Amino acid sequence: MGRQYDLIAIGAGSGGLSVAERAASYGAKVAVIESGQLGGTCVNVGCVPKKIMWFAANTAHTLANAAGFGFDAEVRRHDWPTLKRRRDAYIADINGWYGGYLERAGIELIRGRARFVDARTVEVDGERLGARHIVIASGGTPTIPDIPGAALGIDSDGFFELEALPPRVAIVGAGYIAVELAGVLAALGSQVSLLLRKDEPLREFDALIREQLVKALRADGVDILTRTQLSAIERLADGSLQLTRDGAAPLTVDCLIWAIGRTPQTAALGLDSAGLKPRADGTLSTDSFQNTEVPGIYAIGDVTGRAPLTPVAIAAGRRLADRLYGGMPQRHLDYSNIPTVVFSHPPIGTVGLTEDQACEQYGAEVRVYTTHFTPMGQSFSAHPRQTAMKLVCAGDDEKIVGVHAIGDGVDEMLQGFAVAVRMGARKRDFDDTVAIHPTSAEELVTLR
Repeated sequence: MGRQYDLIAIGAGSGGLSVAERAASYGAKVAVIESGQLGGTCVNVGCVPKKIMWFAANTAHTLANAAGFGFDAEVRRHDWPTLKRRRDAYIADINGWYGGYLERAGIELIRGRARFVDARTVEVDGERLGARHIVIASGGTPTIPDIPGAALGIDSDGFFELEALPPRVAIVGAGYIAVELAGVLAALGSQVSLLLRKDEPLREFDALIREQLVKALRADGVDILTRTQLSAIERLADGSLQLTRDGAAPLTVDCLIWAIGRTPQTAALGLDSAGLKPRADGTLSTDSFQNTEVPGIYAIGDVTGRAPLTPVAIAAGRRLADRLYGGMPQRHLDYSNIPTVVFSHPPIGTVGLTEDQACEQYGAEVRVYTTHFTPMGQSFSAHPRQTAMKLVCAGDDEKIVGVHAIGDGVDEMLQGFAVAVRMGARKRDFDDTVAIHPTSAEELVTLR
């Protein structure tokens, strides 16, 4: 029969660790199965190292603007190897902390890859492990297209392995990762081309955000190539890459980064042995309580195809454990009004419905309030970055159903406004709030 547990989490990323820790805190006997680094995508090749690179890029922008404030701050070069070494050491410290964290929490870490034997049993390196509750939190991996020479490029994980700043970079993609990497590389000195399949990046975001982002990217020197499809990649004699484009001249770069999405890591789990049938894209269908179609098997995080964000996986995992072991039978995550930030330059923050989504849901009852301005901190820059904000309101009482902003500081200010949206704030509640001056955030409570 093998070792038995109350709960097994497949994957030691944000979701798996969160459900395991919360379940163990209630006294459950818990095991986590992981073959890679602890912390999953976020800690190792996602949120954390990406944010460090974003800080580095912000520093480059600050130094470029220093002369406007009277500083003689000539920057001769950027030392990429030093940044990489310190970033990697920071991540290694987090990995080590997680190991001690699991031990302190009484959670057993099992190294290897899990495969279902049946709905209550998994096998890891020939050993069978059983549990009443099994949580699939195996995350995702970057998608690489099936075209000749695609392997000559790197994915977003490979970006963090670069030993030097590439002089010329092509980034293929239109989502968070593509936009963020484009901003970082451009700020640190690369010549960046952003290749889009359609006309704009971040197509699911509000139109105001998309329009302002395109302006900001171009102002930072990013060459945005729309309606672009690659058909082949070839390495030239000098080591550079030649990208063959449908209907356009070839593009020559030193580095190609694929950022076209992520594929859930479910194919090797033996799902059929447990009675699970994934969707065509490999994701698992779950209800609002994270239940799959098989009782006792749950899925959280990227494998569900719902809001692939670290805080979402954490929140879903903790609520699942609360429901299973904490005496909260109705505890579950509400997937509406989830705030999100894109660490572009400047950053983007959004929560709730876009204007188009609100119009579809509420029709003529929608009213929007917008503002565009140059924040004080950018006033002395040779190339000031603009801030734009939008409130989307619905109904006679103007309930705020969406907040969208792009500009310096919106990544930090959005959290509080997300609370307000979730609590059902009305426009008059914002109007009745005394502004903090001088800030960019005050614009959201003084819109007319």
